[in-house]
Amino acid sequence: MLDLIDKIVEVGTGDTLYTGRLVEVNENELYLESETGWIVVPVESVAFVREKERD
Repeated sequence: MLDLIDKIVEVGTGDTLYTGRLVEVNENELYLESETGWIVVPVESVAFVREKERD
């Protein structure tokens, strides 16, 4: 997942899909910078992280 830092990613949880620039990952949280602000996702709720395909 560290190879995705500073890239635009999609982060899926049980019920939400977040999109933003992956800024930081630690053992507890994942930090995204999105168009609307910062998103902090608990690592325990992350189902997947993948680089967003270009439109």
